[in-house]
Amino acid sequence: MTKADIISDVFDKVGLPKQDAEELVEMILDTIKQTLKQGDTVKLSGFGNFVVRQKRSRKGRNPKTGQEIEITPRSVVSFRPSMIFKEHVIESTASASATPAAAAE
Repeated sequence: MTKADIISDVFDKVGLPKQDAEELVEMILDTIKQTLKQGDTVKLSGFGNFVVRQKRSRKGRNPKTGQEIEITPRSVVSFRPSMIFKEHVIESTASASATPAAAAE
């Protein structure tokens, strides 16, 4: 799914004009980006948390040359899905992979 697909879904389900649906999705994503840029956590109830973590510097190896290099410390964003989200995904994938013969048992 792309951002354009999300905008189309908002347009279809909410009934906003396409331009307004696009602005709404952009505002939501910008708010999430700005919050993460400040180093804060974004918690979406029933969905999950976006967390900024700090990674320490470490030694790495260039796979082509085998030469050791220093990987600099950096911030990374990780997503931790909520239990509700996990259960929904597991339930959805389980029901999609169920065959008619298995469902009849």
